[in-house]
Amino acid sequence: MALAALLMIIEGSTLAFLSYALKPLFDRVFVGGEVGAVWLIGGFILSLFFIRAATSVASRALMTAVAQRTAAALQVDMLRHLLTLEGGFFQTHSPGKLIERVQGDTAAVQSVWTLLITGFGRDTVALISLAVVAVAIDPVWAAFAIVGTPLLILPAIVAQRYIRRKVQHLRQQAEQRATRLDEIFHGITAIKLNRIEGYQLGRFSQIIASIVRAETKSAASRAAIPALIDIVTGIGFFAVILFGGAQIASGERTVGDFMAFFSAMSLAFQPLRRLGDMAGQWQIALVSLRRIYGLFDREPVVRSRAAATPPSPADTGLRLDDVRLSYGDHEVLRGVSFTAEAGKTTALVGPSGAGKSTIFNLLTRLVDPQSGVIELGGQDILDFDLDRLRDQFSVVSQDASLFDETIRENILLGRTDIAEADLQRALQAAHVPEFAEALPLGLDTPAGPRGSSLSGGQRQRIAIARAVLRDAPILLLDEATSALDATSERLVQDALDRLSEGRTTLVIAHRLATVRNADKIVVLENGTVAEEGTHETLLARDGLYASLCRLQFSDEMQGRG
Repeated sequence: MALAALLMIIEGSTLAFLSYALKPLFDRVFVGGEVGAVWLIGGFILSLFFIRAATSVASRALMTAVAQRTAAALQVDMLRHLLTLEGGFFQTHSPGKLIERVQGDTAAVQSVWTLLITGFGRDTVALISLAVVAVAIDPVWAAFAIVGTPLLILPAIVAQRYIRRKVQHLRQQAEQRATRLDEIFHGITAIKLNRIEGYQLGRFSQIIASIVRAETKSAASRAAIPALIDIVTGIGFFAVILFGGAQIASGERTVGDFMAFFSAMSLAFQPLRRLGDMAGQWQIALVSLRRIYGLFDREPVVRSRAAATPPSPADTGLRLDDVRLSYGDHEVLRGVSFTAEAGKTTALVGPSGAGKSTIFNLLTRLVDPQSGVIELGGQDILDFDLDRLRDQFSVVSQDASLFDETIRENILLGRTDIAEADLQRALQAAHVPEFAEALPLGLDTPAGPRGSSLSGGQRQRIAIARAVLRDAPILLLDEATSALDATSERLVQDALDRLSEGRTTLVIAHRLATVRNADKIVVLENGTVAEEGTHETLLARDGLYASLCRLQFSDEMQGRG
C-alpha cells in the first residue's frame, strides 16, 4: 500500500510538471523562436508520459492485489466469526442474508483502499500540485477559478446523505434477493409439485425491480456531485477568461502564462471529478462497512469457559436439573429434570413441540438455558471447553446433513487421521457397502446438493458411518428411522443397535415401538417431564405414555387393516 501510494503520488505530480512545461514551450519556442529548446522541452514532456505510464501500471497492479487480499481476508474473518455464533442466530438470519453479508458487503468495501489511496495519493496530489502551478502563475486568476466552489457544499452534503439511504435500502434488497434464490433452489421440488413457479418468479421480480430502482437513483445521485463540479469549474473558467483575456490582450500577461494556467486548470478537472465521484463511492462502502462491523460486534452467546477434563467413557451420565429455556416470549422448557445413566438407553417421547430436540441442542450447547443445570459425569457442561464437550457426542438425526461432496468426504469430514481399516469397519457397521459398491464411482460418487443424489436410507447410513468413526461415548438419535421404508429402517436400526452398544444413548422417537426396550423412557409434555420409567411401568400407570401408545398402535392396526 505504501509503495502503491508513492507511485500514485509520482503519477499525480507529473500533471503539474506537464502543465508548467507548457509555459516555456509557448514563450521560448512558439513565441520566442528558440528552435533548439524544442528537443529539451519536448524530451522532458515525453519523459513525463513514460513515467506516468510506468507508475500507473505498477500502482494499479499493487492496488488490485491489496483490494483482493483485503476482501479475501475479510470474508474469511467474517465466516470464522459467524461459525462462533450460537444456533439461535442462524434461526433468525437466513442463509441468503448471511451469504450476501459475506460476499456482497465485502465486495462493496473491496475498493475502499483503492479509493483512499487513489484519491488521496494520486488525485489529491495532482490537484494540489496543479493548484500550486496555477497560484504561482497568477493568484488572482486562481481565485477567480474557484469562485463558484461554495455552491458545491450544501448540494454535496444532501447528495451524500441521499446516497447513503439508497445504498442501505439496496443492501437490504440484495439480502432479500439472495434469500429468495436460496429458498427457490432448495425448495424446487415443492415449487414444481405445487405449480407455483409463477408465484415465486413474481416475488423475485418484485425484489429485482426494487433493486433496479434503487441502483438507478443511487447512480443518479452519485453522478450529481461530479456534475456540480462541472458547473462550478465552468463558472471558474468563464471568470478567468473574462479577467485574464483582457490582461493578455493589453500585454500585461503572456500567452504562455495563460496556456500554462489553462492547462493546469484543465488537467485538474478530471482529478476533481474523480474525487467528487469518490465521495459517492465512499458512501456505498461506508454502508457496507457499518453492516460488516455490526456483524463483527455480535458477540457469541455460547462460549467456552475454563477447560475441564472430559469424563471417561465409563462416566458419561447426564443430569438435567430444573432446566428452563425460552425463545422470546415462548417458553420451550419449563423446569425439565431427569437423568440418563451412563451406558444405558434413555428415550425421550411426547407430542410435537414438547421440547425433545431442544434438549439435544442444550446438551451439545448449541444453545444455553436461561436457568437450571446440565451435568455430564457430575460436572456442569458450562465448565467444559466447548470443543471437548462436543467431542463427547455423536448425533444421528432424521435429516442427515450431507455436503455436496463425495460419499467418502461426507464420512471423513476432513479428517486425515483415519486408517483405511477403520474406515472399512465403519462402512460395514453402517451397511454402506451394500449400496456404495453399486454406484459408478463407489465411495467417490458425489452425494449431490444436500445429499440429493442418495435416498433417505443411504443418507442415514452415511450419517451412522460418521458416528462410528467419531467413536464418541454419548450417542444422540433424533428420529433417525422415522422417514424410512421398512427395508431401510431394518438396516439403519441394525446399524444403530451396533453403534449404541456400550454407549450412553438418548433417543427421540415418535414411533413408540422403537423405544420399547429402552432402559428409561422420559415423557415430555408442554416443556415439562410428565412421566418417566420403563415401557411396562408407564403402561401400568395408564398416563400420557399409555394414551400415546393406544393411539399410535390403534392407528397402525387400522392402517394394516
